[in-house]
Amino acid sequence: MKKSKAFMALLLAGAMAALTACGSSSSSTTSTSTASGSSTETGSDAGTTTADAAVSGEDMNIMLETPVESLDPQQATDGTSFEVIADYTDGLMQMDADGSPIPAIAESYEVSDDGLTYTFHLREDATWSNGTPVTASDFVFGWQRAVDPDVASEYAYMLSDIGQVKNAAEIIAGEKDKSELGVTAVDDHTLQVELNVPVSYFLSLMYFPTFYPVNEDFYNSCADTFGTSPETTLSDGAFILDDYQPAATSFHLTKNPDYYDADTVQLAGLNYQVIQDSQQALMSYQSGDLDTTLVNGEQVDQVKDDPEFMTIGAGYLWYISPNMNASDPDVAAALSNKNIRMAMTMAIDRDAITNDVLRDGSLPTYTAVPPQFATGPDGSDFSEDQEKFSDYCKYDATAAADYWKKGLEEIGKDSLTLDMVVDADDAPQKVAAVLQEQLQTTLPGLTINLTVEPKKQRVQDMQDGNFELGLTRWGPDYADPMTYLGMWVTGNSNNYGGWSNSDYDAIIDECTTGDLATDAQGRWDKLYDAEELVMEDAVIFPLYTQANAEMLSSKVTGVEYHPVALNRVYKHAVKTE
Repeated sequence: MKKSKAFMALLLAGAMAALTACGSSSSSTTSTSTASGSSTETGSDAGTTTADAAVSGEDMNIMLETPVESLDPQQATDGTSFEVIADYTDGLMQMDADGSPIPAIAESYEVSDDGLTYTFHLREDATWSNGTPVTASDFVFGWQRAVDPDVASEYAYMLSDIGQVKNAAEIIAGEKDKSELGVTAVDDHTLQVELNVPVSYFLSLMYFPTFYPVNEDFYNSCADTFGTSPETTLSDGAFILDDYQPAATSFHLTKNPDYYDADTVQLAGLNYQVIQDSQQALMSYQSGDLDTTLVNGEQVDQVKDDPEFMTIGAGYLWYISPNMNASDPDVAAALSNKNIRMAMTMAIDRDAITNDVLRDGSLPTYTAVPPQFATGPDGSDFSEDQEKFSDYCKYDATAAADYWKKGLEEIGKDSLTLDMVVDADDAPQKVAAVLQEQLQTTLPGLTINLTVEPKKQRVQDMQDGNFELGLTRWGPDYADPMTYLGMWVTGNSNNYGGWSNSDYDAIIDECTTGDLATDAQGRWDKLYDAEELVMEDAVIFPLYTQANAEMLSSKVTGVEYHPVALNRVYKHAVKTE
């Protein structure tokens, strides 16, 4: 086996903490941590910690566009939830400032010569916020939950299709028991993972929340309430959730004094505020109630010369998904017609959306994989060439009208009415209104009705197939084109439109478990073939790659921004008076 570089643990700052039992406000436990990381514990199993010891620094006040949808690491599916979960949970690895994986709970690791076995050595000074040590069994339990059909995790495929963890696919399919997953607790501080094939980006998956640990005893003590309150969450990360309820418009985390890397954390806590009206958010920022907020549209013109204004690539691809399996048979027939789909994607003026509506640095996008996040073996951006699929995706009103006429003739209609589900947030509604106008103006006889829903409901409706058109987005979970291309495999839970193509499925299989799995350049080239099938068949209508136009107080430094997996990380942030 090849030995990786060993990573030394930082000294753990000692502290006393009062603990609240899961589901009970009267039971408590006390954990005393020493500089060596050992601890003693009395009392019952417990949830989050409220620190008795004073914590230096200040709270950072953060604006969110949308509420948290889930704090269950194996159930969460959205970027907001991932950000908050990662605030208080460490996985085996975490991201450095450049987005590369570096050890977190895993102090070091080894990889076998054939790339099929990873052995992670867990640090001995990592504890949960109830004083319980973080062990290899916590990772085994968390990963088994992710593939358990009874849990029905939307991200189960991260272990099977993407991570290629041994037996994951068979467990998800109900063919094997979750106990047969290729992850083993060799001892309390040694975790062994077996893969079907080598996965070049496997370490970068380890900072993604689906792969986070869950303490089994604590989880069982919470019954069905896990992840719904401070009392039903545990922290092994930089912060502790101490004020939260589902769908809350504000919630709070405080610094974790027992964190193994506590000396690095300078903020006293994180104070989140969910503000869906962008003008209200900007006013809150200008009054000093927020340290950071998003801005868009005309607001950008107001603040673009402010030294606290910045534009950051966020990685999300926004697109329209047409449901080819819509419940209305006439709609399903229309959206299954390639000419209808081609007409719609050709009728969209993406430059107008990014330049006139968003004005936040977002990039018009004409590919199924967005630019600026995935770099190939030769160092090139997978989607740098935004004209490679111009035969299938561009703004061409004349071509759109021709496709539209042919499509209507083929389905025997002279008009078509479609409903499009849209998030209740400010920016998506503005974009949807422009899309509605563009499509109706360019395609005679088309009526688009907008259905505005809270994001959680919109996502649920799309997952259930209860939609006709969906304005949605997808952010890269890891730095490889497969994070997008894997979505359109037949039966994938994120394949909202229900598209199926056996040639496409075969290419993805070849690139994940076939001969190309270990051929970096050959795999890269073949993924272009897969993307072309998606674009040629207008499976989605790409719109733009999101950038975030943000205001960040000059009092704050050290926030780390990433286009992949975790968009914002606050562990190293500092706020001065």
